[in-house]
Amino acid sequence: MTRRLAYAQLTNSIGDGGFLVCSALYFTLVAGLSPAQVGLGLTVAWGAGAAAGVALGSLADRWGPRTTAVVLAALTAASIGVLLVARGHLAFVLVMCLYASFQSGLQAARQALLAGLTTPEERTRVRARIQSTANAGIAIGAAAGGFALHLGTELAYTAVFALDALSFLAAAAILATLPETVTTRAPGRFEVLKDRPYVLVTLVNAVMLLYMPLLSLVIPLWIVQRTEAPTWLAAALLVLNTAAVVLFQVRIARRATELTRAAGLVRHAGLVLGASCVVFAATAFGIGAWPAAALLVAAAALQVLGEMMLASGAWEIGFSLAPADRQGQYQGFFGTGTAVARMVGPALLTTVVLGWGSLGWLLVGGLFVLAGYAMGPAVRWAREKNSTSSGAITEDLYMCV
Repeated sequence: MTRRLAYAQLTNSIGDGGFLVCSALYFTLVAGLSPAQVGLGLTVAWGAGAAAGVALGSLADRWGPRTTAVVLAALTAASIGVLLVARGHLAFVLVMCLYASFQSGLQAARQALLAGLTTPEERTRVRARIQSTANAGIAIGAAAGGFALHLGTELAYTAVFALDALSFLAAAAILATLPETVTTRAPGRFEVLKDRPYVLVTLVNAVMLLYMPLLSLVIPLWIVQRTEAPTWLAAALLVLNTAAVVLFQVRIARRATELTRAAGLVRHAGLVLGASCVVFAATAFGIGAWPAAALLVAAAALQVLGEMMLASGAWEIGFSLAPADRQGQYQGFFGTGTAVARMVGPALLTTVVLGWGSLGWLLVGGLFVLAGYAMGPAVRWAREKNSTSSGAITEDLYMCV
């Protein structure tokens, strides 16, 4: 069953890879939006997605995560189809808000479905395999998107969007073959918002997830504006990141066997991400093209190591601290960290890193270190609270039908 979950993730990740590569140029060259309008629209959309994740995750607890995931995958496909005909800034913002909301809810429902189909001991390892598969799909989709960029025509960009929509429909069909998981008692609505320790854990994780805009946005601009390294290296670093996750994510996830070790992984991830920022900072000192390129590769390698350690620890923490009958809303809330990073990260990190140079890198690295160390106390607080509550973290209230 978990293999089918991975196949569903692989399928829509192929579409996502093409979308990520082509969307900016499609919105500007085909839809006729300015870069500022696109940036504002995406910020608003992912803000809406962050808010919708909890509500849609709560629906997964009530309707069943399999059913909810199938519906949201189909709705995501529909929203992509509407993007093909949407024109004007307001229409773009509205449709992107729907797209981001459906995506956030789909992620929450999938996580809840995974929690229902696996034992607590298996969840992080299975999640790691799914993530590895997803990265492979994104790489395939990105290659298709790159070919569309090479053609540079409206038809090519439209074809990539159509591929993305079809990939979500295919994912919905695969998810529909899985058994439903249901809870044995009706969960309360939005109880996660009252769980202050879990809110703190989610906030710390959101700070750590600020690494996400670094590779996709900040580092390419840094290479062009602040280093002597060849510009094509930005693409090479993305390939390095994707390949590393495909090859090593499962192996690293084996270390996240319980909450204490998971919190330790996040702490070490903060140190490694901090070290990568120090190495990135060193590339601005006029050391020549190829020495700068070597340092950039080393920094990117440290970054992806920290990324994999963070992901493994955070998955174990997010699953283990969530009550078994409320995995949907808890995973929806935990997933807001990704939306917040996408919403806040680009403006914050471009200002700090590109505006302040090497000092900005050091400040960002220090933030990662502090957040990594903060996860341990936050997890201990959450575990102490759960150990004295009626919804103990080890309770398993799911059954398959």
